[in-house]
Parts: sequence; C-alpha cells; structure tokens
Amino acid sequence: MKTVNSTPLLVGAFAGVTAALLALGANAPSWLAIMLYAASALPILIAGLGWGNAASIAAVVVASITGAAIVSPWFALLIAVITLVPAAWLSHLANLARPASEIGGPEDALAWYPLSDILTHLAGLVTIGMIMVGVIIGYDSAMSDGMIDVVMSALKEQEPLYNPDPDSVARIKSIFSVALPMVQGAIWVLMLFAMYYIASRVVQTSGKNLRPREDIPSTLRMHRFAIFAFLGGLLLAFMGGVPSLVGALVCGTFGAGFLLAGFAVFHFRTRGKSWRLPVLWIGYMSVVAFTIPAFFFLLTGLMDTRRAIALSPAGKTTDTRNKDL
Repeated sequence: MKTVNSTPLLVGAFAGVTAALLALGANAPSWLAIMLYAASALPILIAGLGWGNAASIAAVVVASITGAAIVSPWFALLIAVITLVPAAWLSHLANLARPASEIGGPEDALAWYPLSDILTHLAGLVTIGMIMVGVIIGYDSAMSDGMIDVVMSALKEQEPLYNPDPDSVARIKSIFSVALPMVQGAIWVLMLFAMYYIASRVVQTSGKNLRPREDIPSTLRMHRFAIFAFLGGLLLAFMGGVPSLVGALVCGTFGAGFLLAGFAVFHFRTRGKSWRLPVLWIGYMSVVAFTIPAFFFLLTGLMDTRRAIALSPAGKTTDTRNKDL
C-alpha cells in the first residue's frame, strides 16, 4: 500500500492560512494594501514551487475556506480568481519538465516549461480573473464616471473657483473609463510576476526548487501569439461600451507582459557594458517619472518574442518530484 506524504499538504495548509491573512490585511485603499494583497500570492507560489501541485492546491483550498469563514464567500471567490488560482497555476507550469531529447536536446537533460509561456499564461489569467471580478461587482463605464464625479466634487470643495465645462468632464470620463482597467490589469501582472520572481529565489535559496535558476534577461519574453491578443485588445478598446473595457484590460495585461520582456531585453543587451548601471537607472526612472518611455520598452518586447528553454541534468530532479510534474 502506497503511503501518502503529508508534508506537502501541511505546507500547503500553512501557506493558505498565511495567504488569507495577507489578503485580509489589505483592508484600506492604499499602495500598502495593494502590496499586501499581491503578497498573498507569495505563500502559494513558494508552496507550489517547492513542494509541488499538492501543496499549492491545498494552499488555495485552505485560503479560500479561511477567507469565506472570516469575511464572506464573495471575498473568497475574489481572492481565488485574482490571486490564488493564478499563483497556483504559475507554480504548476514552472514545475513542468520533460526529457530534452523529445525536443531535439541532449539525452541526459530535462527541458523546462518556457518562461515566455509562463508570462503569457499570467497575462491571460489576470485578464480572465479581472473580467470575472468585473461581472461580479457589476463594473461598467457608469461606475468609473461616478469615481470622476466624486473626484470633481472634492476638487470643487478645495478650490471653489474650479469649474470645468461639461465637455471637458465628458472627455475625462471617456479616457478614465478605458484607462482604469488598462492600468489595473498592467499593475496586477507586474506585481504577480514580481511575487513569482521572489518566490523562485526563496525556494532556490532553501534548496527546495525543482526548476533550475534561469538567466531571466535572456529568457523572459512573451509568446509570439500574444501579439495577436494585444492587437485584438487594441481594436476592442476603440469600439465603445463593454468591448472597450475588455479591450483596454487585454491591452493592459498583455502590454505589461511585453513591457517586462522589453526590460529583460534592455538588461540583456547592456550586459558587460561599463555604462550599464547608470543607463539601467535612467531607463527605470524615466518610466516611473514620465510613463511615455515605457512605450519604447513595450515596443522592444513586441519585437523580440523568441522562446528560450531552460535545461538541467536529468539526474538533478528526483523520481518523486518528477511524478508530481
């Protein structure tokens, strides 16, 4: 009779409780709250990357039950579709490997799931999750218009002479209704990938990693088919109504993936240069301060969509772990 290893389940349960508590800590609309909410993906990723699918599934289930018990089932559903399930799926993809000989590689090596495909999956998962959240909360352009009305009222209270004409307000509302889902989708992709990066480094440092450490500047790209998703979202964004909201979201999520790829290309091409560090700082600070230079990195990511596959010696991964993949 086969004995069940309870360690992954215990690790997953602990990770699930930790993830739920982090999500519960995000109870105020601030950047710290957003960071805590994104950080709730970290325990799920660490459990999945280090202990396999059983640990990540247990973590998602425990976190959802904890959230439902303490807050509400709706809260549990929201954190599941936005954070928990994407984190578990990313860890599952990262642990997938097959003999390199199946794709023309050496006989004694394992080929790991490409990082470009993992990043593309992340963009798709965030898109689906945010669409589900939008349906649940009933998000539409009227909701974003209400946000602008609240901001305008606050500005008028502070500055009584401020009285924008109705056409200007209508233009602001039109831009904001598209910009809001785009920015939210982009930020969430960037933050979840940051959590994936941190989690992978944690499990590598502890020696529990299944996937070998990768050279991210040379491997972090988007799948070439993601270009069609990005262009489709761009077309939808100009259609008006609900399609424009979905299109803006797709542009934000997939655009963030291409932006990350562009930064990776930037790191890769400046490698070994004496002026690398100041140029990297200038590049990042220009994006933070002015936003417009981000289009340069976005375009760079769109132009380089190659798929690099990480290899590791076949004997490095034990049989028990391979059965989990």
